[in-house]
Amino acid sequence: MTLDHAAIRRLVPHAGAMCLLHEVLQADADSIRVRAVSHRDPANPLREGGVLPALCGVEYAAQAMAVHGSIHNKNRIRSGMLAALRDVELAVERLDDIAEDLVIEAHCLLNESGRLLYRFEVRANNRELLQGRATVVTA
Repeated sequence: MTLDHAAIRRLVPHAGAMCLLHEVLQADADSIRVRAVSHRDPANPLREGGVLPALCGVEYAAQAMAVHGSIHNKNRIRSGMLAALRDVELAVERLDDIAEDLVIEAHCLLNESGRLLYRFEVRANNRELLQGRATVVTA
């Protein structure tokens, strides 16, 4: 399954420039892989003082998780909240100076009673930029 930016915008509550993902490259019942190019955009709303800190990669991963959830919820936006982050490791300080596209992968490890646990990673040209685990609670 592939989806373009316009399709992604219909699946997440993020509007305008806050919809950070460019396309879905692959999605199945347990995982999603997406591509992003907005980290290079000087108008990226997450930039502070012209810099996009690597920790903002968590938002890219969270949006990938939201798209994954919407796909498996019959393409309906489902409200959810990032409840916890664990074992987040940053391999770089910032994302705005990464020339390559970002590839974000999220793997659902647990889906139980509105609580989801994902393992995620953000890469560029097969180089790991950050990784971690996230707990998402849905309504």
